[in-house]
Amino acid sequence: VQLQASGGGLVQAGDSLRLSCTVSGRAYSSDVVNWFRQAPGKEREFVAALRWSNSRTYYADSMKGRFTVSRENAKKTVYLQMNSLKPEDTAVYFCGIGSHVSPPPSGIYYWGQGTQVTVSS
Repeated sequence: VQLQASGGGLVQAGDSLRLSCTVSGRAYSSDVVNWFRQAPGKEREFVAALRWSNSRTYYADSMKGRFTVSRENAKKTVYLQMNSLKPEDTAVYFCGIGSHVSPPPSGIYYWGQGTQVTVSS
């Protein structure tokens, strides 16, 4: 199983980015694809998640309204659309598969490699 995260980059405050997490090798109905982020000197933080069985989405409170998670079945890809980006959104963004929403790191079976998002003011 491999997860490929991509789509990060350098943008200005107020811009948008769409991150992708492509899953190869599995997509079980019990899977939850979680997005996390980690800023320098900070702990990894839950961002959003999508439950594979029914596409139900979940968001950290601070992300609601700006971030949207969706999926494209044919490509086995989960997207994280990020709008109105702020400098404090600067972090490495990771996707990971687990069986729960916002699990601890031990609850993630497979991690993607991370993609850097940098938002300048």
